[in-house]
Amino acid sequence: MPRQYPIEKTRDIGVVAHIDAGKTTTSERILFYTGVSHKIGEVHEGEAIMDWMEQERERGITITSAATTCFWTPTYAHGDKSKEYRINLIDTPGHIDFTVEVKRSLRVLDGAVVVFDGVSGVEPQSETNWRYADEYNVPRICFINKMDRMGASFENSFQSIRERLNPNAIAIQMPIGAESAFEGVVDLLRMKAYHFEGERGEKIIELEIPENLAKEAKERRHELIEKIVEQDDKLMSEYLEGKEPSLEDLKRVLRKATLAVKLIPVLTGSSLKNKGVQLMLDAAIDFLPSPADMPPTKGISFKGDPMERHPIDSEPLAALAFKIAADPFVGSLTYFRVYSGTIKKGSYILNSTKDKKERIGRMVRMHANQREEVDEIYAGDLGAIVGLKDTTTGDSLCDPENPIILEKIVFPTPVISIKIEPKTKADQEKMGIALRRLGEEDPTFKVSGDAETGETIIAGMGELHLDVLVERMKREFGVESNVGRPQVAYRETIRQEADAEGKYIKQSGGRGQYGHVRLKVEPLVGGTGFEFVNAIKGGSIPQEFIPAIEKGVREALDKGVVAGYTVTDVKVTLYDGSFHEVDSSEAAFKIAASMAFQEAAKRAKPIILEPIMKVQIIVPANFMGDVTGDLNSKRGKIEAMNDRLNNKIIDAKVPLSEMFGYATGLRSMSQGRGSFNMEFDHYEGVPNSVSQLIIEGKK
Repeated sequence: MPRQYPIEKTRDIGVVAHIDAGKTTTSERILFYTGVSHKIGEVHEGEAIMDWMEQERERGITITSAATTCFWTPTYAHGDKSKEYRINLIDTPGHIDFTVEVKRSLRVLDGAVVVFDGVSGVEPQSETNWRYADEYNVPRICFINKMDRMGASFENSFQSIRERLNPNAIAIQMPIGAESAFEGVVDLLRMKAYHFEGERGEKIIELEIPENLAKEAKERRHELIEKIVEQDDKLMSEYLEGKEPSLEDLKRVLRKATLAVKLIPVLTGSSLKNKGVQLMLDAAIDFLPSPADMPPTKGISFKGDPMERHPIDSEPLAALAFKIAADPFVGSLTYFRVYSGTIKKGSYILNSTKDKKERIGRMVRMHANQREEVDEIYAGDLGAIVGLKDTTTGDSLCDPENPIILEKIVFPTPVISIKIEPKTKADQEKMGIALRRLGEEDPTFKVSGDAETGETIIAGMGELHLDVLVERMKREFGVESNVGRPQVAYRETIRQEADAEGKYIKQSGGRGQYGHVRLKVEPLVGGTGFEFVNAIKGGSIPQEFIPAIEKGVREALDKGVVAGYTVTDVKVTLYDGSFHEVDSSEAAFKIAASMAFQEAAKRAKPIILEPIMKVQIIVPANFMGDVTGDLNSKRGKIEAMNDRLNNKIIDAKVPLSEMFGYATGLRSMSQGRGSFNMEFDHYEGVPNSVSQLIIEGKK
């Protein structure tokens, strides 16, 4: 089947935002205006199409990113179907516990629509998502939503974007009125006002700009044009000569600057009141990239040589699996993005990350949780394959004749764990299957067994994250379980250099065992992980034993030296040792390396690290004293206090171990009027007094 839409007329975009900024409501409006749905599903009524999981509808939040395909003819094309575009849209979660969904979505998207609450402006999760978008260099446009809300201010929200995210954000619209008087928007490029009429705002009325806004619109347009012409020398010199740039020139240069993330267009509206969403879709078409605008995708060959692929159908296939989902109707679904070539039903592909071949049975294009069967998916498109056996998140899928390994997605490590056990014997086996399936879906969810106690421990990004997963086990897999109290995922590290030797010699009848190593350990910068360096010279240890030595060190890292927690941010250098012609074995060297590491780490001033959370608390001013006093008692560091309407906003860094059950405490301190959100920030050394409690198992 030939390609229906040229690659230039395709957009792969995501909707990202802080929790409750109106992201899913915006996505629902997009589906309605693009004709995917004929009725608008409301989040607060539990009927959002993109929030299709039961828990999402009950909790009113997005948990998994939902992918959907829709089609849009820009409003200025006046219904000319030849100007229609295909939009592959991903609605991502806003809650920090599901940060993995945002990260993996941004990895495969070309552009993003970042939604902000018109009252709150930039919020903590907006900053995290923005950082992820910067990491992957994703062009974006901003949509200041909820302009109809009490306390909404376009100017304050716009300035918060400029100050906290990017000074190159530029307003290409301004609102007509605010709060209950919000009526529509002014387009500063066209210098026209737009009202949205009809039951669902589907009728767009173009008007002249109201007199009371004409002066402000002129000033804002002047600022906008200056910012745009700065990006193009020819336009700049014409503008300085007094020539007004044409709308086409302004759009062309703004598009180029947006793609290079040099300018970020800002729009406004109210998704709930059906105002401004169609113009935001126009802006996504005008200013966000098609797959053809993106630089070539980089990867490496099996030998490690750099390679690249271009977004062309005729090139060899290169695709990335970015999400595995357990679908109740078809089993396992692998979502993927095609970067080059095409992927055909019935063909064989190579999972180059694992060097395994897979056959493509069924392929579908998703409309949230509805599936459309397809035979072929082209470069620049998103789709899902049913029933792949060996593929997990972040794996590269490619043409078996032309292997390429694409850059992997790096996920944050879990910070909280709980013990879990099946309620009955019958649940035991089912629980193992359920945990494995959920672990395949979510790379920030880790399952481990405690060898000594035989207990199963699950770890994730926060209490809500683990709550939802336990709930999913019950609903999707029918597994009833008991869970323990949440535990903090502590780590250990060292503070200075040290070295030690490890000798493992065993002579007892028959062949003996001999392994002897000398190691040096030194601390690394926080967040680096583990580095192993082989500095053996002159063959004092044969090459074939080196992997066993590294394995021995890695196993010792997992056991810890202070309180049994994983050791991180450490560099281990193997610099000397000796071997025996007959008695040396991999097992002996592995044990010797483990002994040497334990000994060296004990001499290197080991400490316990704890996760520190970035916390933002919003409370009425009269409760601020109680809240700050409470934070101080929790070893919190208050970093900033700001005002928002009648509330105080407190930004602080607090150890995770002090934050369990904080929601209840804050409610009682603030008569139920306070709210907070928190996200993982970094690991930090634990004070000695607390360290002792952790070692004794009391914290």
